[in-house]
Amino acid sequence: MNSNTSSLFAEIRSFNPDTIFNLIESVEGNAQMESHIAAMFDILEVSYTGNSSLALGNCLFKQQTKRILIGSNIPTPNYEVIKHLERINTIGTNLKFPLIVKLLREDASIGISENSVVKSKEELKNRISYLFKNFKQDLLLEEYIEGRELNVSILDNEVLPISEIDFKGLPENLPKIITYEAKWSPESDYYKHTIPVCPAKLSKRVTNKISNIALRAFKELDCRDYARVDIRLSKDNVPYVIEINPNPDISPDSGFARSATAAGISYNELIDKLITLSIGRYY
Repeated sequence: MNSNTSSLFAEIRSFNPDTIFNLIESVEGNAQMESHIAAMFDILEVSYTGNSSLALGNCLFKQQTKRILIGSNIPTPNYEVIKHLERINTIGTNLKFPLIVKLLREDASIGISENSVVKSKEELKNRISYLFKNFKQDLLLEEYIEGRELNVSILDNEVLPISEIDFKGLPENLPKIITYEAKWSPESDYYKHTIPVCPAKLSKRVTNKISNIALRAFKELDCRDYARVDIRLSKDNVPYVIEINPNPDISPDSGFARSATAAGISYNELIDKLITLSIGRYY
């Protein structure tokens, strides 16, 4: 997408659409600009699908997401924000290993690899150094939750059938996480051994607990229309929210579409629903 937002602004005003199907995830590769385009639509008072600029920004900026979750008493892993490598001797002193290191303002698993889960100070220092050098961003350090990886899709305040990532066959030396390779490298071990299973095999009690937590997170982050809440279910069945994805991928082969299908919602019905929701806000 061209970064000339003035031109885009003028084109929208000239065209005067009934609604805009907002699939924008970045501007010239900059994910932090995603929320700015939604804000432009708001200024123009034009209807658009999906989440508001506020929700998009809060969910991308992981520290803000954490603050809202913790303030709302929603379980999420303990964390720390890392801004200066010089503090390496004090980083993580209040957290328990193993830890996972993430970029603070990225999505699509950018910066996540088999080296993201660290078990010692030395591994932590090496990972921090690598990310600072290659991405030049602040980092999020979290306690790593051993357990099941679940994706909870929400459509208009309705929790769709929960999906689980099956790590069966993944080499034992690799942490059971969704890495960049798992999403984008078909020849990698991670891509081949991170298979979604929907609906996930969960008891009714645990399903209800997860659904309630996910829906609370959706609402507290001021999400609307649709989002995906990623959860790690600990070995003692505590659901920890690890990420909230407003406007997730809704291509026909996406996880969101898969959950919709499991709920008896066809792909055409899903798209129609999102358009109807967006138009309903303005007309």
